[in-house]
Amino acid sequence: MMSSFNSLEAALKHFFGYDRFRVGQKEIIEDAIAGKDLLIIMPTGGGKSLCFQLPALLKSGLTIVVSPLIALMQDQVDALQDNGIGATFLNSTLSYEEERSRQQAILTGKIKLLYVAPERLLNSRFSGFLCHISENIGVNAIAIDEAHCVSEWGHDFRPEYRKLKQLRQQYSQIPILALTATATKRVQQDIIQQLELRQPTTHLASFNRPNLHYEVQPKEKNSYYQLLKAIRQESGSGIVYCLSRRRVDEIAFKLNNDGIEALPYHAGMEPEARSQNQTRFLRDDIRVIVATIAFGMGINKPDVRFVFHYDIPKSLESFYQESGRAGRDGENAKSILFFSFGDIKKVDYLIEQKPDVSEQRIARQQLNQVIDYAEGTDCRRTIILRYFGERFSGNCGKCDNCLNPKPIEDWTIEAQKFLSCVARCRERFGMTHVIDVLRGSRKKKVEQYGHHLLSTYGIGKDRSIAEWKMLGRSLLHQGLLGETNDGYRILRLNKRSWEILKKQRSVEIAVDIKHKSTGDKAYNPRQAEAEVLYDKLKILRKQVADLQSVPPYVIFADSSLKLMAQLQPQNTKQFSNISGVNSYKLQQYGEKFLSVIQDFVRSQELPKKLPGKSNMQTLQLHQQGLSIAEIAEARGLTVSTICTHLGELLEMNQPVALNKLIDPSIQKVISEAIEKHGDKSLKTLKEALGESYSYNEIKLVVGWWRSQGNI
Repeated sequence: MMSSFNSLEAALKHFFGYDRFRVGQKEIIEDAIAGKDLLIIMPTGGGKSLCFQLPALLKSGLTIVVSPLIALMQDQVDALQDNGIGATFLNSTLSYEEERSRQQAILTGKIKLLYVAPERLLNSRFSGFLCHISENIGVNAIAIDEAHCVSEWGHDFRPEYRKLKQLRQQYSQIPILALTATATKRVQQDIIQQLELRQPTTHLASFNRPNLHYEVQPKEKNSYYQLLKAIRQESGSGIVYCLSRRRVDEIAFKLNNDGIEALPYHAGMEPEARSQNQTRFLRDDIRVIVATIAFGMGINKPDVRFVFHYDIPKSLESFYQESGRAGRDGENAKSILFFSFGDIKKVDYLIEQKPDVSEQRIARQQLNQVIDYAEGTDCRRTIILRYFGERFSGNCGKCDNCLNPKPIEDWTIEAQKFLSCVARCRERFGMTHVIDVLRGSRKKKVEQYGHHLLSTYGIGKDRSIAEWKMLGRSLLHQGLLGETNDGYRILRLNKRSWEILKKQRSVEIAVDIKHKSTGDKAYNPRQAEAEVLYDKLKILRKQVADLQSVPPYVIFADSSLKLMAQLQPQNTKQFSNISGVNSYKLQQYGEKFLSVIQDFVRSQELPKKLPGKSNMQTLQLHQQGLSIAEIAEARGLTVSTICTHLGELLEMNQPVALNKLIDPSIQKVISEAIEKHGDKSLKTLKEALGESYSYNEIKLVVGWWRSQGNI
């Protein structure tokens, strides 16, 4: 089938509507087409699925995809079918008639990708059907998704995955593709051994997620309102992770009361309620899901724009996986960790409940690695990637530490003192003890080991414990010092440490002094216009998705809608050039989306009153996410004046997010009053509405009302 396409890029555009591959995808696809066994480690959002989906379409026969979760199968099959691709799944949710119908479609060659769970794939009844497929249709590959489940050393071991080696023994000539998001070297070796992969090519992609903005915020006293403000500043869908089920229910309830459509998700809920809440989140019926870590693997929603950790995660790997559920479509997304020492105590208490002392020790080390991340002054990306054994140096430009850089200072002398003390303590102790020795502590442990007699004892009294910790963490994050990973966190010198001690290498660290750059974002009318059109296209996408009972991202990705809003195509040829639009989608949806774009372009050509300078300043602050009260404080004006500005801006069709300012239910009541009494007199409307509605709310809705041509 490949011969019908000039290149892999042409096939990519035809089947999926995209013009270019993501990093690493093309090489993997070429190896898959060549029939090699593959081990593919690609982080969440890297595009793993395409690595077996496109080869399946370019080779004769059927590709079988092993997937551990029903929700994940359904999601991927929906997306493939919406691209006009023959894909289906067989699982326990189907009736006998549905299963027979799908089997018939497979046997007549209408299906290119079949998704099944490992248990079904290995049962004797299905085994006979598989033999029939192999003999009559042909099986071109077996793709094993979430392959880390095969390893006892993986983070989600599933015993049934161990039995998949039977496939290699039964179908020795069929290539196997093993895919996972994270795997240590030990897990990689175990996957190869357990699945009996033959001389596999290993593709290890970077763990770096360049589209994610990482940020840590100290938890404020009223942390719920801090969270609420952060959510209101974001657009699109989001996940809020909490430690306990009780906290999940509480936060979801409060968010709903404050006008944020949110639902809970945790293991204490009935399975049906959990599944219903997950479906409503996937389909954009709600904006936020509040969850424990039970909301995890298999959540294939690519357009999550933010993941907030309201409580501290238990490990850096958990944090990476959970935050990685944002921005899987490659568009910009945000991860915020709300950090407090009170939360550390809660996690520490949970660790103490573990019966095994060695488990406690390792869990505490994992917690300390999260604390190092939260308190670190280095680039957040550097810290995360170092955890996975990957080096990243320089300013990432996408985390709070890089965007608001702290002063860089030369701490070479302090580093020499610190490393010298590690050496004098014979590399047998952790950071706390080394700092105690440096600062001349009289703790019993220091004297017990005779460390009060060392030449480094007391040479660091001029620096505080916090400063020495800051240096120690920075040395670790920069790879200038090592530590054991067995739960004890013993500091170890490495080659770079000795270079510092021999004065062959200098040390610079970011010093934790409050240093924040300020500056307003310039208002860009063209960008504001594109944002308004983008919102209109999202509404249309949701309507189309609801009619088909699929998640909106199945219709078009956010990135495709943004390109439509920016480029504003006016005909089918221009529309077909949008990334993510293939011939099938052009035929299915092109007319509807073009109609909205064309109507919008015509409306923009109508003459408009332009906002004045003062109104524009208010608009800029509003678009930065400030509340009305915060705008008033920043400008030294009254709340009433700011509401007048925003009402006028709404009337002029400027991009004011009215739903973020006033609950839609309140807007509806005020609109009904305007329809009855007119919009000329605010006083008349106030008297009609009563004390429950303020003049400021009425001003804003009147502005919107007038923009709709109702005057």
